[in-house]
Amino acid sequence: MEKSNFVDQIRIFCRSGHGGAGSKHFMRNKLTAMGGPDGGDGGRGAHIILKGNAQLWTLLHLRYFKNILAEDGENGSKNNSSGKTGKDIIIEVPLGTIARDEETGEKIAEILHDGEEIILLKGGRGGLGNSNFKTATNQAPDYAQPGEEGMEGWKMLELKVLADVGLVGFPNAGKSTLLSVITAAKPKIADYAFTTLVPQLGMVEYRDGKSFCIADLPGIIEGAAEGKGLGHRFLRHIERNSILLFLIPADCKDHKKEFEILYYELEQYNPEMLQKDFVIAISKSDMLDDELKDGIEKELPENIPHIFISALTSQGLPELKDLLWNTLNMNNPG
Repeated sequence: MEKSNFVDQIRIFCRSGHGGAGSKHFMRNKLTAMGGPDGGDGGRGAHIILKGNAQLWTLLHLRYFKNILAEDGENGSKNNSSGKTGKDIIIEVPLGTIARDEETGEKIAEILHDGEEIILLKGGRGGLGNSNFKTATNQAPDYAQPGEEGMEGWKMLELKVLADVGLVGFPNAGKSTLLSVITAAKPKIADYAFTTLVPQLGMVEYRDGKSFCIADLPGIIEGAAEGKGLGHRFLRHIERNSILLFLIPADCKDHKKEFEILYYELEQYNPEMLQKDFVIAISKSDMLDDELKDGIEKELPENIPHIFISALTSQGLPELKDLLWNTLNMNNPG
């Protein structure tokens, strides 16, 4: 089986650097037999940092970096010389990446912008040298701080695709075909379920040089919220989309029931997703006459905009772009 280049979940072991120890030293030279304390501070241990990179779309490049071990800070030394700070490790990740602690499941970081940096694990602080502890009553402190330990643990990185519009539908509803027609994306298209095993992104060229991003997501089946089929790995990617475009083929047996199943699976997974804007598109509409369209319209929810389209004949595609663009910008004009 062909191995996918799309990796949306990865487990890595991380350890930040230990802080260097402060120095316990007294000034000694040929002019000064018993000088005061001059021990320098230890250097900070290296951080492990996540950085957003808009050019990345997968976590594949981290597959071979299971252990990420950062540099320790150097110890302080005489003449109030501070130790060198450990060199931070920067892990570049796609936009939409979430980092969690594997043990607790707690979300540590979320990268949404290009160039954004968030510290995943802080390096240990360097210890203070004995020169910091000199006082009027203690002119020769004989102690310095050790450096702080770094942090370590297994972390889970998850990618949730960032797109303006998410295509939602059963396997084989025509999502990949639609994406290939209205964008420059070239998804795999075939007449069997689960052709799309990973999200496919494409940019839709709109008027006056404007554009928006649309994602063809792996098809839902009944029970996806419980993890059947592609289950949670698919539903995770829907959470990011501003609009959900429900694609229901004209030749399905019950258009209302198909929409209700899709709606139910989203609700079971995360009720907050029902707050998004919905649009319904009836695909493969080139096989319908006006009478059949009227019959289907009566089955559809009245409060959700719908449109009849055909990727084969381009029927309704300009109107679909208008509808999506206007819905996207209804709440965010400009």
